[in-house]
Amino acid sequence: MVNPLENPMRIITIYVAQGLVVAWFAYLAYKILKRDRKRLNAIFAGFYISAVIGLIFNFIYGPISHEGVILTLSYLTYFGVFFSPIFLVVFDLILLKSEKVITPLKQMILFISFGIFMFCLIFFIITPEWGVTLNESTGWSPVWHLPFFLYLAIGEAIFVLIPIFYLSFQIYNKFEDEQLKQKWKFFIYGYSALIIFMYGIMISNFLASFDINVRTVMGIIGLLSGISGGYLMYIGVGRQLEK
Repeated sequence: MVNPLENPMRIITIYVAQGLVVAWFAYLAYKILKRDRKRLNAIFAGFYISAVIGLIFNFIYGPISHEGVILTLSYLTYFGVFFSPIFLVVFDLILLKSEKVITPLKQMILFISFGIFMFCLIFFIITPEWGVTLNESTGWSPVWHLPFFLYLAIGEAIFVLIPIFYLSFQIYNKFEDEQLKQKWKFFIYGYSALIIFMYGIMISNFLASFDINVRTVMGIIGLLSGISGGYLMYIGVGRQLEK
């Protein structure tokens, strides 16, 4: 059986490009939690940590050639990466409404509800021609089928993408201080870049079955948008949370 890591591009994609994102996100989460581990800090850092955990599962299945194992680990990768934006929804809600209104119970309900949505991805994974093909025929790189792609892309848009933009602009309009507004713009710009990162993953995995080169192009775009987006969000909000 062919070793999945015999493909140099696969090594570069998983362990170099995604490795840089993991190291960068882990560093930013550390900076946020270093000075204070209050709930708001933990929730914001949770966005970075969830993505890091997901990508680490990707590292693990990189050299594995057992289809069942790598499908399971790829599911955990998707769960970690695409679950992460719910932390930003909760974070924005707390900033807009306060922790007295968005209580820990309400926060937990949001996390669990979105977690159920993400858990349902497994039913696509185990259904042939509905989920993900990941074996020797695809070069050990994931190829998404249309139902899986639509479920995740539309679900992310409805449950996190649109709410975060809506809440973020509500917060921006609430600020009266121009300096705070300017800093919050960095958060919005950063989130916009991270949307490109996440949807870039989706699109490249879906279109890879039609054109293998799209994975390389989207990988480069995803790397740049992921690193820059994470940093812009950090300088917009994370530095203030450290204080």
